[in-house]
Amino acid sequence: MTYRYIALLRGINVGGRVVKMERLRSVFAGLGLANVRSYINSGNVFFDTAETDRPSLTETIEAALHEALGYQVPTFLRTPEELEAILAREPFVDIVRTDADDLRFCVVFTAEQLNQGLELPVSSSKNDMELVALNEREAYVVWRLIGGRVSGKFPDDVLPPRNTTRFFHTLKKILAAATG
Repeated sequence: MTYRYIALLRGINVGGRVVKMERLRSVFAGLGLANVRSYINSGNVFFDTAETDRPSLTETIEAALHEALGYQVPTFLRTPEELEAILAREPFVDIVRTDADDLRFCVVFTAEQLNQGLELPVSSSKNDMELVALNEREAYVVWRLIGGRVSGKFPDDVLPPRNTTRFFHTLKKILAAATG
């Protein structure tokens, strides 16, 4: 039996680190993963495998990416069904959008379990991000752009620094591409 995974990679084509998607796909294919495809240039890779040990698979992918690219690439694996459930929750519906042009709705993916006892919402150090909902390993965050960007952060006990973020609307496209 094979399983489809969506790999959400951190640090691909940001901060001056340019990676062509063809190279990224070849790293994944070189691991024996099947039906490898990528979606946009921000590090979203889909593949099929019989491997069910997700931590081991993640470690293998991260080691191969480090060897190929020369730097650490934190990798977060989700199945299409998991991504569908993440999107179905849609906690942003009730957020007042008076400054909609300056708002971005995001999902932050982590490998660690998040603190389910947090009293929400939680604001970032500069009040430019607000954590509004949590799943076990995903945080739903509203970015309030100040000068076109966000620069605050959450304490590590709220949101582990090893994470990657995707815009909510982009996740819908990633899911469609992964299952289409």
